[in-house]
Amino acid sequence: MIKTLRTWFNRYFSDPEAVLLFIVLVFGFGLIMLMGQILAPVLASIVIAYLLESVVVRLQRLKMPRLPAVVLAFLGFLGLLLICFLVLLPLLWKQVASLFSDLPSMVAKGQQLLLELVARFPEFFTQEQVNAFSSELLNDMHNWAKVVLSESWSSITGLITGIVYLVLVPLLVFFFLKDRNKLIHWALGFLPHKRGALSQVSTEVNNQIGNYIRGKVVEILVVGVATYLVFWYFGLQYSVLLAALVGISVLIPYVGAIVITIPVVLVAYLQWGWGAQFGYSMVAYLIVQGLDANILVPLLFAEAVNLHPVAIVVATLFFGGIWGFWGVFFAIPLATLVKAVLNAWPKPPLKSR
Repeated sequence: MIKTLRTWFNRYFSDPEAVLLFIVLVFGFGLIMLMGQILAPVLASIVIAYLLESVVVRLQRLKMPRLPAVVLAFLGFLGLLLICFLVLLPLLWKQVASLFSDLPSMVAKGQQLLLELVARFPEFFTQEQVNAFSSELLNDMHNWAKVVLSESWSSITGLITGIVYLVLVPLLVFFFLKDRNKLIHWALGFLPHKRGALSQVSTEVNNQIGNYIRGKVVEILVVGVATYLVFWYFGLQYSVLLAALVGISVLIPYVGAIVITIPVVLVAYLQWGWGAQFGYSMVAYLIVQGLDANILVPLLFAEAVNLHPVAIVVATLFFGGIWGFWGVFFAIPLATLVKAVLNAWPKPPLKSR
């Protein structure tokens, strides 16, 4: 057993480049695991600057100097940030508050539907079961609403942290863009000159992850806006909130679209019942989902990530369980990193006996 382990270790860790790659990976993941919460503004700024770098490069191709290109891209980012915080977030918050205030009536309508099922299928349901379920669900919703509405911003520490992030993140984004080459050169100064495997991994990950993240941001915006226009046209309640959730749901491949369809159908049914309005709105919603899956996704990610669906699902579950929302968002990029590492890892041939 020991001889087998020694042979395996010598095969995969005898190359200095393999050791360097292993050290960098362990250091990177260890830093995020131990200090991820503290370094959250820095990590968020790096991701945003990475996205904006493509805008800067395109402006430079139009013969614009780098500094004016950085300033223009940064001003565009600030404009989007102001729109989100001054327009979108207050509207979302208003609809969330409205949803919580309407929950009792929605539960009552749901209870009426369940009672109709009891009348039709008494062998499967009883009225006592429906009443107990409705009462427990209503109590849970009341408690949840109180927590969300009264305690979400009651913490002074959380409010101060949010304000600091709003100031710190844009500032870091600007300097990451402005001094990008200097920062990369400084970081590379800590690594040995011979780093072929690490360079191969960084090149492959940069190409694939860059395309993926930019494509995913575009997909979220397009799907969210298209869904909102559909809901707005049909007059669906909580259209902004539901459209935002539908847009975010594209982060979870295969599963997200199915999960988010459940509240969309429930809200539409409780508003219109089994009428024509319900049918038309759901057909339009499914058309948006179909266009996203069959046209938008292949168009945006044709050259992005080549991973098996099983690998995508496993990565989403694994990294989502470790880092929550951000783990889900970066599950596919991280899976791509793992794939790139496995492909680039130096593997000296086994010596024949």
